[in-house]
Amino acid sequence: MPTTEKVRHLSAAELLDTVVDEGSFVSWDAEPQQPALTDDYANDLTKARERSGADESVLTGAGLIRGRRVALIVSEFNFLAGSIGHAAAERIVAAVERATAEGLPLLAGTASGGTRMQEGTLAFLSMVRITAAVRAHRQAGLPYLVYLRHPTTGGVMASWGSLGHINVAEPGSLLGFLGPRVYEALHGEAFPDNVQVAENLFNKGLIDGVVEPGELAGLVGRALEILMPPRASGSMGWPQAPATLTVRPADVDAWTSIKISRQPRRPGLRQLLRYGATDALPLNGTGQGEKDPGLLLALARFGTQSCIVLGHARPLRKAAAGMGPGSLREERRGAKLAEELRLPLLTVIDTAGAALSQEAEEGGLAGEIARSLHDLIGLQSPSVSVLLGQGAGGGALALLPADRTIAAQHSWLSPLPPEGASAIVHRTTAYAPAMAQAQGVNVAALYANGLVDHIVDERNDASLEPREFCSRMAHAIEYELASVAAVPVSQLVASRARKYRNLGRTILRGPVPVVRLQHTPT
Repeated sequence: MPTTEKVRHLSAAELLDTVVDEGSFVSWDAEPQQPALTDDYANDLTKARERSGADESVLTGAGLIRGRRVALIVSEFNFLAGSIGHAAAERIVAAVERATAEGLPLLAGTASGGTRMQEGTLAFLSMVRITAAVRAHRQAGLPYLVYLRHPTTGGVMASWGSLGHINVAEPGSLLGFLGPRVYEALHGEAFPDNVQVAENLFNKGLIDGVVEPGELAGLVGRALEILMPPRASGSMGWPQAPATLTVRPADVDAWTSIKISRQPRRPGLRQLLRYGATDALPLNGTGQGEKDPGLLLALARFGTQSCIVLGHARPLRKAAAGMGPGSLREERRGAKLAEELRLPLLTVIDTAGAALSQEAEEGGLAGEIARSLHDLIGLQSPSVSVLLGQGAGGGALALLPADRTIAAQHSWLSPLPPEGASAIVHRTTAYAPAMAQAQGVNVAALYANGLVDHIVDERNDASLEPREFCSRMAHAIEYELASVAAVPVSQLVASRARKYRNLGRTILRGPVPVVRLQHTPT
């Protein structure tokens, strides 16, 4: 959408009226304390107040969004282009710190040209103070959500405007570091069209979505239901033990399972979220200019249990490239979200293998797999991994380490697709079935060796009963998420390392550190 199209954008007060439940907003703003003013700057401030009806370039306070109390910081662009000077920075920092102290999620609605030129370098440096306050808020485990409005540029985009756990934008909004007018003045030519537009940033994996103002309250409400779920008391918070706890490996050879896992109609991660999750909110890309269709990142709830979901998405077309290094940089974003928001991480494995290409090699695929393993084995958050279907090579291994591992009956895990292993050993793919059996790639072998903790039956083939299978898998996921969430993280991390150190040895069956959910009301 071209940025030159004339569209009326909401003022700060209008955005608050649109997003906040009627009559619930309470301002936190005190009289702004301005620095020493020149006559010209004092005149600018007076005119800005008259033109905008606001006393500064930001409004702060708290209100209800879909019944949940949320702190808000909203830019007023009509006040000196939403620029941030000393008084505005003080107001923002005070609001962030109050939100942190009161344990409130925070929604920032930016619309700014950046720092205030009339106040020079000190205004510029205030972005550091604001960023420090946002960092403390995030480290407290509180959600920070950003709505980028037209326009958001300069120091605001380069600080508190880009730090959301979730970042979404107004349709058609101009978003970027350098304002196009400044670029043209410095370079003598116009900045290329439609680069700094919300839709382009979404396509590049820099933001999570493009959202109309009227849809923002619904999005925030859904996100907070997942990120800050109500804490049930007593036995009401514990899911019922699923029937799948008694399921054992399928009585078939490894090659039979591999063929079943490759059925084109086999349910993948998208179907699991659609049929099994109570709610799921997809995120988009790394936030650093990459998005890879091979991986899906989302916030989700399975029954009573919220989590960050990170998993392989079955390709929508047959010739699609495998998972590339950008996917694993997205994995790092998901792991960080889980740790900061103190939610379990759910990884879902279903891949025929990582990308084999010049781009993948030059993009550092091997190093990204290593860093993913490093992140997950030491993850400071509970974790559950799911073997949903195919599990070939480093692309599968990169998402595997977890406190508990659930497996569909016909899933598998192998260093290479069996055809590749056969080609290495026998110089032909003809021995793939025998190689699969010998290598112990199927659930029976993985369960016997202590990797798989919980098996979900397929009633012969999940592709023949996708909804029912996804429902059973979702119940198993809810149960295991609740199990690991009940254990101190330090204990989980130590047990996780011990689990992988002992793989292949004679070990005790069962989850030594995990509370099995057999609670009775207190």
